[in-house]
Amino acid sequence: MRQPDVEFLKAFSDALNRHDIDAVMEMMTDDCVFHAIAGPELVGKSFVGQAEVRQGLENAWKTAPDACWVDGEHFVIGDRGFSETTYKGTTPDGVRSEARMIDAFTFRDGKIAVKNAFRKNRPPIAGHND
Repeated sequence: MRQPDVEFLKAFSDALNRHDIDAVMEMMTDDCVFHAIAGPELVGKSFVGQAEVRQGLENAWKTAPDACWVDGEHFVIGDRGFSETTYKGTTPDGVRSEARMIDAFTFRDGKIAVKNAFRKNRPPIAGHND
């Protein structure tokens, strides 16, 4: 089985930006884990398994229907990797966020087993429209 590489992470990022949940989930293991940027646990809110991760990502897209991750730089080192991007998103009530972030990945069997998201804690951007 082929180990994920930079092109794999670029394709994953592209799928996230298209909000193509089927393509995203295809790139993750059956027992995948997504640690969101916020939540009650030390690692944020954890979504475990295909169904929970799917729901967690879809909920994030509902919270910011225009969510995108741009200016990506992707790195792979053995069974680990990370993508450094700028997150941009607007809530349905018009609150705009923009901040640098990192997704740290653990790979297994040619897919993403863990997606651990970290984002700068920046206040909303007032009156900023792209």
